[in-house]
Amino acid sequence: MDSRINYRYINAFLSGLIKHNDPLLVEMREYAESRHIPIVVPESARFLETICSISKPGKILEIGTAIGYSSIIIAKALNSECIIDTIEIDADMASKAAFYIKKAGLDGVIHIINGEALDVLQCLTKPYDLIFVDAAKGRYPQFLPHCIRLINVNGILLSDNVLYGGLVAKHGSIEHKHRTIANRLREYIEELFAMDNFITSVVPIGDGIAISYRKV
Repeated sequence: MDSRINYRYINAFLSGLIKHNDPLLVEMREYAESRHIPIVVPESARFLETICSISKPGKILEIGTAIGYSSIIIAKALNSECIIDTIEIDADMASKAAFYIKKAGLDGVIHIINGEALDVLQCLTKPYDLIFVDAAKGRYPQFLPHCIRLINVNGILLSDNVLYGGLVAKHGSIEHKHRTIANRLREYIEELFAMDNFITSVVPIGDGIAISYRKV
């Protein structure tokens, strides 16, 4: 299944506008692609960078580290003037992320928490200015109560891959292997839009990014 929900020629155009000048990020993308490790696509990465540059969050939580690509993008967008806590369940992935984060000189900025996301979230108490959700898509509804609890007023919740190849918006039957995730993501989006203390929009780039601003 194609993980991008826009027309291919639009994706190619948008991706082609983005210059990949950072040697470390180029290296990381090539590493991820050669090993089929999911990281944010260039259009989504640029959106994340733009939102962080505008909102300038000081304390950030990421759910789903992978090899540390998104965390490094955020930290660089903010000129390292932030603290990022990022959760990763896979020990080998967390180790590779730690390698790249140290190589980027950001080990004093980005802190990896190796553990199951729900277990870690239950232990967190300090508020965050921005939360980026990019982990197991079927778990998003379970993450949401913790994200609501942990996000500051005027904070931003970004949720990646919420359209799931367009299946979330599809009418009619969905293949069994995709049905549960599509239904859970639909539930997640509907809950975001139903909350009076958040303003939410879904941007159809990459595989869909939901941006939710906490008003009160």
